Formats: sequence, C-alpha cells, structure tokens
Amino acid sequence: MNRTCLQTHFLILVFSFTTLCATGGFGQSIQDRVPILIDTDTANEVDDLYALVRALVEPKFDLLGITSAQFHTSPLASDTTVLESQKINEDILDLMKRQDIKRPLGSNKPILDSNAPMESEAMHHIIRMAHQMPVGKQLHVVVLGPCTNVASAVLKDPSIVPKIKVHYIGFWHDVKTNSYNKKEFNTGNDPLAVEILLNTKGLDLNIMSATTSQHLVFEKTDVDAQLKGKGGVADYLVERWENYERWWTQKDSEKKRWIMWDLAIIEALAHPELAKKEAFTTPAENTNRSIHIYTSIEVEEMVADFWESLKHYGLLEK
Repeated sequence: MNRTCLQTHFLILVFSFTTLCATGGFGQSIQDRVPILIDTDTANEVDDLYALVRALVEPKFDLLGITSAQFHTSPLASDTTVLESQKINEDILDLMKRQDIKRPLGSNKPILDSNAPMESEAMHHIIRMAHQMPVGKQLHVVVLGPCTNVASAVLKDPSIVPKIKVHYIGFWHDVKTNSYNKKEFNTGNDPLAVEILLNTKGLDLNIMSATTSQHLVFEKTDVDAQLKGKGGVADYLVERWENYERWWTQKDSEKKRWIMWDLAIIEALAHPELAKKEAFTTPAENTNRSIHIYTSIEVEEMVADFWESLKHYGLLEK
C-alpha cells in the first residue's frame, strides 16, 4: 500500500473516530442531546423502574445523573427509604452496565423549613450540573417523586433557577377549571418542596399531572411476553412487578395491569409529539405566575415506543 493510500485510510479512521465521539456512539450529536438528571423515589413503586430503563436507552438524552429520593407516607415506608431507592438505582445502572452515570444520594427527609434546604449529595450534584450548562442550555431535572432534592438546590443556590428546567410528576389538575388537588402521593411526601417550586419566580416548571399520566397503563401479559426469561434488567423489571405489594387498592389483586405514571413524562420528553402541554396560572395560594401542565398523552403510541426502544437497545433478546 503506497503512502497516499495510507494517508487516505488514516484520514478515514480519524474522521470515523471523531464522528463516533461527537455522537456518543448513538448517531445523535452530543451537542443536540438533552442534558437530563433524573430524581426518583424508586423504591416506592414499580413504574419508576420502567421509567429509568426507558430513559437509559434514549439516544436523545445526555443523562447526567440519577439521584435518589425519599418517601415516607406509604405504609411500606421504612426509616431509610432514600437508601432503598439508591439501591434500586444502582442495581439498574449496574445491570445495564452504565457505571459512567453518577448516582448521588438524596435527602432521607422532606424539607422541614421553607427557608432551609435539606443537604445531600443529590442537591449539590444538581447545583453543580446546572452551573456546567453552556450558555443557552438548561439542565432538565426530571422529578419522579417528591421534590425535596431540587427544591433544596433552589433554596441553596437561587442562581441556578434560569439554568434548570424542572419536569415534575405530581398533583391532580382539572384542565377546564384550572383547579389543583395537592392530595397526591408525590406532593404529599414533601408539600413544602412543591410550594417552593410553585412560588419560585422565573423557574421553568413543567407538570405531568396524575390526572394525565394515569391513562398510561401496561398489561402484565405484555410485560411477560416481552421481558420474562430475558435475564438481566428485563427479569429485574418483571420481578419488581410481581413482588411489590400494591397497598393502595384492593382492585386487580392479581396485578394484571399497572399504571406507569412516571414513564409518561419520560416518553413526553423523548417524543414531545406524543403529549400536549399548555400554560396555566399557578394555584391561587401560590405566587401568581405561568407554568406548563400536560393535558393529554398518546397512550398507545407511548406503549409501543417503550417496547420498540427496549428492542432497539437489545434488552428484549435472550
């Protein structure tokens, strides 16, 4: 092979390597990927796990951390719920061989004083990641449980407010009357944190209400057909469904169906065309400002996309 050919091959290799680095190996430019941090009370439920796995296989996301959140109003809650959430987060990341993703521990208690943050590794990680955002970009903080960690970050360092965009799944909302019902699980596990986010002027707050996300339902027959016996994180998801004690309802005792509340917001971020979001005024008792709330989702398309995404990633292969 002559020198000209060697030079040509070398340039092709350099170009290929540069392209791979620039796309993160996913065919998606790193500059175009959405910088996301997920904060979740994973040990509380089942849907959190499915939402995490979906987020981990999304090439549009630049996942900058998964932080753990507490919960305490469940009859199954222990005194160390944040550690339980942390354990599941780490299990999922290890099973999916994603040791590259940071997993800071969150607060084990809700905010007790509206002027005092609950210090945690998660709070500091949110602040640090927010300040690393380049001009014109925001850190998307996706809250799948109580808002303790992100509200603490805002209290600790208000300068991050313009640098973050919060996506929160919580409370019930009537679109027609713009009325809010805050008697909802995530909201009830840190009421003060929710108030802080609602009252913070300039905070880009986006809500996937329980009213909207309740329509995203999975069937156990589909879960078994797609995941059971596939090993790794696939069986981990099935076992969580089967072994978790669903305490809040006596209906469907065989657990044939499950509402995938948290998955709705991940799907909406991955595919904005599958969800409708509108501007609303905050509740009357809060600072008067505009926030965004999801009013509808395309359920069948979200379910299909979940399975297709896992298939594309190779998780449905034995």
